[in-house]
Amino acid sequence: MRYEVSTDIDAPVELIWRLTTEIDDWPAFLPTVHWLRRLDEGELRVGSSARIKQPGQLSAVWTVTRLDPLREFTWETGRAGLRLIGSHLLDTAGAGTRLTLALETAGPAAGVVSALFGGMMRGSISRETEGFARQAVAVR
Repeated sequence: MRYEVSTDIDAPVELIWRLTTEIDDWPAFLPTVHWLRRLDEGELRVGSSARIKQPGQLSAVWTVTRLDPLREFTWETGRAGLRLIGSHLLDTAGAGTRLTLALETAGPAAGVVSALFGGMMRGSISRETEGFARQAVAVR
């Protein structure tokens, strides 16, 4: 199952990309991240990983699987019978940026997890897009 939320933000792609990829700062402005610990150093790249604690969930290690500067950052985590794929997609929208956050479930447990927690997942990515939009206004 795939959940996706888009929002247009009145800020340049470069700013939204920085907010998206400087993941150490997320707990300060995203209500869906209690804490985050990078497991490597330097700029975010394919193979980078972080342990993240989110509300109502056990902490999980997310690993970057795709990174296309100023356009896409995708990472994944796995649990018993389940793979979660989170994507951060950026496109220009006039003078601003369209930010699309997507969360996909895959694996044998995906159907059950989606049925039980689909609304929660959709709500989480919606709150994240709002968090990125608020932060973009705050730092401009």
